[in-house]
Amino acid sequence: MTTVGSKAIVLFSGGQDSAVCLAWALENFSAVETVGFDYRQRHRIELDCRIAFRDALTARFPVWGERLGPDHKLDAAVLSSLGETAMTHDTAIRMSKEGLPNTFVPGRNLLFLTLAGALAYRRDADVLVGGMCETDFSGYPDCRRDTLDAQEAALVLGMDRPLKIATPLMTLDKAQTWAMAHELGGSVLIDLIVEETHTCYLGDRSRRHDWGYGCGECPACELRARGWARWREQVTA
Repeated sequence: MTTVGSKAIVLFSGGQDSAVCLAWALENFSAVETVGFDYRQRHRIELDCRIAFRDALTARFPVWGERLGPDHKLDAAVLSSLGETAMTHDTAIRMSKEGLPNTFVPGRNLLFLTLAGALAYRRDADVLVGGMCETDFSGYPDCRRDTLDAQEAALVLGMDRPLKIATPLMTLDKAQTWAMAHELGGSVLIDLIVEETHTCYLGDRSRRHDWGYGCGECPACELRARGWARWREQVTA
């Protein structure tokens, strides 16, 4: 049911999860804008996919298109200057001494939400929507709901204005995320996610799989592929 009078800003990276969150927001809010971040990520191709997906979504879902407002792209390059990670530098993906994969960019979601909160203040929005998930994830501490609750409280206090951080995928695994996409937009939305979004950490769009484009070997590709396979098994069972 549409929440009339509320405006949401979706943290839209161009990947599968944020694409599903965008569809969810368009189904549930009367006005939606998107924000993306250029932090000199290796998979910068996702920045192009953001625009292609928005355009395709508007064309295929006119009602959603009427609710979809402007896109904003913010420079968050400071993240890549703070130290080397496999998401921002050409280095092999491995486990770090902290017990996390070196794809973890410390403070990334905290910075993204702070910038998105400032944008929401300017754009008169009262909800931020993010694809953070603590079910199928790599253990990133800034994806946990308790982290986001603390961030939400800090933003409300710091800006003296009501603001919610919505995480519709928080308790879903990747198979359930595919299922949510199908529930929201049927096979049309599924096809758009397969063709127009990007998840691969290495930025590889030379190889096309049933679940989309990617190297097929990095953690993001493996997670997306496993989720696709489980969802397809459930659909055809």
